[in-house]
Amino acid sequence: MRCAAFTVTTHGIELAEKLRAAGIGSVDVFVKEGKPAPDDAKHYSRLDDVVGDAFFRYDALIFFSALGISVRLIAPHLQSKLLDPAVVVVDDQARYAISLLSGHVGGANALTYQIAGALKARPIVTTATDVNRLIAPDVIATELGLKPYPKSMIERINSSLLAHRPIYYYIDKSFTRAEFFRQKLGERSIGSELVTVEEAVSTKELGVFITPKALPVCENLMYLRPRRLIAGIGCRRGVPEEEIKSALAAACELIGQEISAVSLIASTIVKADEEGIIALADHLQIPTRFFKNEELEKTIEEYDLDQSDFVRSKIGVGNVCGAAAISCVERGVFALEKTKFKKVTVALVWEK
Repeated sequence: MRCAAFTVTTHGIELAEKLRAAGIGSVDVFVKEGKPAPDDAKHYSRLDDVVGDAFFRYDALIFFSALGISVRLIAPHLQSKLLDPAVVVVDDQARYAISLLSGHVGGANALTYQIAGALKARPIVTTATDVNRLIAPDVIATELGLKPYPKSMIERINSSLLAHRPIYYYIDKSFTRAEFFRQKLGERSIGSELVTVEEAVSTKELGVFITPKALPVCENLMYLRPRRLIAGIGCRRGVPEEEIKSALAAACELIGQEISAVSLIASTIVKADEEGIIALADHLQIPTRFFKNEELEKTIEEYDLDQSDFVRSKIGVGNVCGAAAISCVERGVFALEKTKFKKVTVALVWEK
């Protein structure tokens, strides 16, 4: 998860650096001009300007400030609980870490607990299902790479959970990944039933249906459909398919997924004739996209991605896998930032 940490005070800078040292995702620290700051800090003169720029460039925004300041700063940029980034607020003494926005789909609640643990703060999570220790389907969706639809059903399902009414989970039996999702639900002590589409949409009970199909809205069902998982891949020339496949499988395992979850492979145009990448895409029966270096440079600048001088000297651009992956989607969140596997680098991006 790419995080932007906005600081106001000197102590806030120290807390942001402590959080970064804890290794919770990657954290870019924003510091007001004129204040002592780490060498790689990003400086701002007006906080509202940089927050607006960062709102959809980062997966999460962390404010080391008063709660009211953060509310006013993010208010003009809010769009939807399915698109907004996670927002967490930490006070200047790190007494509290508060989940402010996009607690379920954006992952702010989970991030709040991580931040609280790293800073020895008290986590404040106010989502009704969480405080009642209930597992909401939109939380499950985020954890498993699924997207809830329609959005209006989220409130209805969660309200039923709070009223202690049963929620039934169904999985499309024709889905090639049905057993994977059945196993993952079982790990959360959630029972599920493999059914046909016809059986699911005819149910009279309020339920959740995991399916890859785009189906009409059904009165009693929330659909959880797989989000596209984009794999950005960089590799040395001549790396065989099996080595690239092994790296991609390991990357998917790091986020709790199977390689079959990958929807598309992306890279630089320099790798458009890379036999190992082409063979792997053919084997997985998924498309490829190869971007011109000018396109990758634009994405690197837009998302302020880290760059490697070595990669630039070889390819002509300083970031391949991360930039290629995020270039494939209009809105995305990094499931895995650039990770090295011997001769292969992989980044994974979920489409929002």
